Amino acid sequence: MGNIRVLLYLSLVFVGFLLWERWTVWHQPPRPSQLEQPSPRQHDDAPPQDISSVADDSQDLPAAGGAEDRPQPTAVEQQLQESDQPIPPQLIMVETDFVRAAISTVGGDIRQLDLLQVAESVDTPEQAFRLLDNVPGKRYIVQSGLLHDRISGLEVELSSLAPSHHSIYRSVKNHYRMAAGENIMRVPLVWSNDQGIEVEKNFIFRRGSYQIDIEHRIRNRSPMMWIGRQYTQLRRHGEPPSGTSRFLYTFTGAAFYSDKYEKIAFSDFPESRLQRSINNGWAAILQHYFLAAIIPQREAVYDYYTRYVTADRGLPEYIIGVRSPPIQIIGGGEETLAAKTFVGPKLQKELEQIATGLELTADYGLFTVISQPLFWLLDKINNVVGNWGWSIVMLTILIKLVFYKLSETSYRSMAKMRKFQPQILSLRNRYKGDRQRQSQEMMALYRKEKINPLGGCLPVLVQIPVFIALYWVLLESVELRQSPFILWIDDLAVRDPYYVLPLLMGITMYMQTRLNPTPPDPIQAKVMSYLPVVFTFFFAFFPSGLVLYWFVNNVLSLAQQLYITRYIERVT
Repeated sequence: MGNIRVLLYLSLVFVGFLLWERWTVWHQPPRPSQLEQPSPRQHDDAPPQDISSVADDSQDLPAAGGAEDRPQPTAVEQQLQESDQPIPPQLIMVETDFVRAAISTVGGDIRQLDLLQVAESVDTPEQAFRLLDNVPGKRYIVQSGLLHDRISGLEVELSSLAPSHHSIYRSVKNHYRMAAGENIMRVPLVWSNDQGIEVEKNFIFRRGSYQIDIEHRIRNRSPMMWIGRQYTQLRRHGEPPSGTSRFLYTFTGAAFYSDKYEKIAFSDFPESRLQRSINNGWAAILQHYFLAAIIPQREAVYDYYTRYVTADRGLPEYIIGVRSPPIQIIGGGEETLAAKTFVGPKLQKELEQIATGLELTADYGLFTVISQPLFWLLDKINNVVGNWGWSIVMLTILIKLVFYKLSETSYRSMAKMRKFQPQILSLRNRYKGDRQRQSQEMMALYRKEKINPLGGCLPVLVQIPVFIALYWVLLESVELRQSPFILWIDDLAVRDPYYVLPLLMGITMYMQTRLNPTPPDPIQAKVMSYLPVVFTFFFAFFPSGLVLYWFVNNVLSLAQQLYITRYIERVT
């Protein structure tokens, strides 16, 4: 009965895996809002604080220079910080075929963005999914600006030489709509000062794309040298997206790419501040199915940083950003600094073309090396079938065919153990007080009847990584979101509303346990009998696509096991 014990342990390990995921979500560390008191200014459009102090948790601008030349707050900045009147923004509405955005003239922030090709839910197909928003307590925005580096002997206020995301821009229009036949649309904002520095900030939208380029064109009409940098940063609240299931953990937090893909949980921001120089990387904030990413220009070393700030009602907000290397513009000169952003769903084909490693934001975890080929195959099948549900069915069949011989070995072993279970139980009872003799007699029976006690377990061990990898594919792939299957299943990414698939899955799992030899230990036997109920309960809250895969796999396994069991009983 060693194989039954191992199978029992494997089942318990899988259930433990699900419970552990839930435990990590329910027992996260307290949010950093408990670690910091709100600053006097809690409005997002507050003037800049100390723009040079990287160690100051309350500030939200990257440092302009290195640690050795960081200036202290100027008198003008201190006066602005003491001001208690927020500046009312003007919103510029922008609409393309893929996005509808609202850009504020205060800082040029992207304060709202709807994905026009993505519905909020299957019940409201006319309502576009809103990814970015400026709602207090739920803020998720893109900020960008310029920082002026210190120049020895310069007496002009640094904040007046470069517009940050707190500066006021001017716009000639308050509404832009991409016209028919127009593939690229530019939305310009203008800023200038009394010293002759003029900045034109352009947002570049493209037809059929979630990519938005941000350019700062700097014209130096002054006689002095202008030295500065561009920064782009993402700012988000710390809560998971609304509607997130408590039974399925998906990562919500920051990520960046250097020579590898790395994640930073929001709860780690206070202790794990990112300060790194990276070439050909990117930075992003992720949530289930969607992301906002900053992709700097290639072949240049950018400074990457994170921080958290307190905002409305003392709630924390989390920032990840990149800062360009400095450029010098002589008097009368002109230069342009640019960065790309992507704000949209985790469409792996598109992300792969934008930046190296960006497709990894469709996070398959430890089994990415297996999950990515599985998704590739699933996508190829869907290109032919045209239905993600039937594609899952066909992929499950293909995986079952690949492991057919391994499964056959496992089921043959269990069928033989089941057939000779009376003899095994008889030996256990006969030599109950002599463990050594009991083991010898049982091994003799195994040799005589050609039974491998581990034959039912090793094939299952080989298949477990594939099962878990496919689990993450079906959980993380946005392509399955709002994809219908048949009849009442109109969204493979949400649970079955009538719990039909989980019940069918539970029934097939129960039928499989009936074909397995009963464990001699009453406790083991009782646990095995409860496992179908436990799995049915968990799977009742799983996305329909996951349950569909498990149900089809159970049906195929049940048919194969039933055929082999009857064959063994007939010929032996």
